[in-house]
Amino acid sequence: MLHFELTATYEIFTAPQLGYEVRICGDETSRLGRFTVEPDLPLDRLVEADTVVVPAIEDVEQPLDPRLVEAVKAAHDGGARIVSLCTGAFVLAEAGLLDGLRATTHWAHTDQLAARYPRVEVDPDVLYVDNGQVLTSAGKAAAIDLSLHVIRCDFGAGTANTAARRLVVPPHRDGGQAQFVLAPVPSGEGHPLTELFDWVSLRFDRTITVEDMARQAGMSSRHLARLFRAVTGTTPLQWLHVQRIRRAQELLEMTDDSVDQIAEASGMGTATTLRRHFHRTVGVPPDTYRRTFRPVGGR
Repeated sequence: MLHFELTATYEIFTAPQLGYEVRICGDETSRLGRFTVEPDLPLDRLVEADTVVVPAIEDVEQPLDPRLVEAVKAAHDGGARIVSLCTGAFVLAEAGLLDGLRATTHWAHTDQLAARYPRVEVDPDVLYVDNGQVLTSAGKAAAIDLSLHVIRCDFGAGTANTAARRLVVPPHRDGGQAQFVLAPVPSGEGHPLTELFDWVSLRFDRTITVEDMARQAGMSSRHLARLFRAVTGTTPLQWLHVQRIRRAQELLEMTDDSVDQIAEASGMGTATTLRRHFHRTVGVPPDTYRRTFRPVGGR
């Protein structure tokens, strides 16, 4: 296993406000470079887990530990959600959990994964893939993206955004975003998109055009589109659309506002428009989402 994926995921999921009970499973103490990892439980206890996270493996050319493969398969067969990070996808593929499914791994190893497991539909151009019970991510930062996606699925956008703020990372990067972009997120004060993102976030209830965004950023619309593609992997309008949906999610979780009011506040116009786009993006209607992620009795 590699340091980053294991430690980053452990840091994310052990946050007290989430309430996850996190345990490291393994059959013996492992060396991760200069670090030693002592498991809390043996591998055969994976079958008791609700969610199993398989971190990256160090060398994809080496034979996989059959005990690990069998333990992951048994957990899956028992109904656990299985999440792989980076090259951990090779463990899932070896267990047969990715057969007939779309999956991803670190871009440097996608060809190897596809060649070794031809029944897996390997997508080299995404950050993560959610198949329901089985989820896979690309490397490094994409492990954080998938971890936040899992939290969003379990607790809603508000909790995921809080976790992201604690980590000082973007609250949401779509799984379909390209793996290899020059600057996945804007960094540092004064970055034109950082300031633009803040400006847009205060104006979701208004009509915002690409020309408005370009004018605010002090550049041409064409230059803004190029910069957006390099930084976010998408277009300004596509990015804005997703942000409006995320704003609607937060309002559904945290307010008693009607769908009509939320449609107006998120810039989606009408309840009909919000319902159509929300269902298409999130997978469920707004009312269903609210029932799922709104605590009993409200906030």
